[in-house]
Amino acid sequence: MNLKELTASLTNAVSVGHLRSASDIAKQELSRYAEVSDFGAIGIIGKISNSADKTIMLEAHIDEVGFIVTHVFESGFLKVAAVGGNDGRLLPATPITVHGKSDIPAVFISTPPHLAKKTDEAKSADEIYLDTGLGNAVCGIVSAGDFATYRNSFKSLSGGTVCSKSLDDRAGVACLIEVAKRIHDKPLDCNVIFCLSEQEELGTRGARTAAFSLDCDEAIAIDVSFGDAPDIPATKCGKLSKGAMIGISPVLDRRISTKLLSLAKGNDIPYQTEVMGGATSTDADVISISRTGIPSGLVSIPLRNMHSQCEVADMSDLESVVNLLEAYILSGGAL
Repeated sequence: MNLKELTASLTNAVSVGHLRSASDIAKQELSRYAEVSDFGAIGIIGKISNSADKTIMLEAHIDEVGFIVTHVFESGFLKVAAVGGNDGRLLPATPITVHGKSDIPAVFISTPPHLAKKTDEAKSADEIYLDTGLGNAVCGIVSAGDFATYRNSFKSLSGGTVCSKSLDDRAGVACLIEVAKRIHDKPLDCNVIFCLSEQEELGTRGARTAAFSLDCDEAIAIDVSFGDAPDIPATKCGKLSKGAMIGISPVLDRRISTKLLSLAKGNDIPYQTEVMGGATSTDADVISISRTGIPSGLVSIPLRNMHSQCEVADMSDLESVVNLLEAYILSGGAL
């Protein structure tokens, strides 16, 4: 599969809670180029090893935001709680897939505008009912504890942009698998670990434990960040189609950020900077303080409509991320 096909395959699949179809796809694809192990709650680890003394970890999270069923009503309605940071403003009338004994379609109910109060505000997932349309039959299919995800498939938009659920952060996962594909048969001055972590949306849990258990000398996290749109301040977002977003922050290792910038300039790789005054709100934060501290960098993909069923990214930005990471690994890293 090429990068776009891989991104589509990953985003169309599911990885929330104990449902791991996206992880199965990633494991199969990554195993073509690296020695792969499944670490359960941590995620998937792929290794390209040689006799080098140095190890670089590239990390992206494979989980997605979703929901868990908390109550099943005989009327066919469900109550759910959010798994991760869903955008409550967008939930009413949003189509959902409930993963019970079989997958069933459902939709969050929406109050008609004629009956809504002017003071109505966005509600959280646990305040809105989910309608399955099944009536009492739902009780034989869905149980409390079942998971649910956004029901939207990968689509190409105009130009190089694409739309899907879970581009956060399956786009990053696709980039890492593509990097493994490109470097696996090349001479390297370092060992490379590919970490596809779980439970980032629940508090960076997978990356936290993975970084502690894996012996690496430096790391780069790959995630998404805010993409430009007319109603978003330009100073708080990156621009789609303008390249990889290279993170610069007090919690990130300056040597890694500087090396990434140098490689982007030297190889004519489109890039933009993302400057943060403190924590990055990504897995890089917990990786950097694991054990006695792991020098860490961050490369992000600009993304519109984050934590929704219609996230939008530009495939050219994913290509820029892949090219930058490939150049970084082939150069031997920054330390």
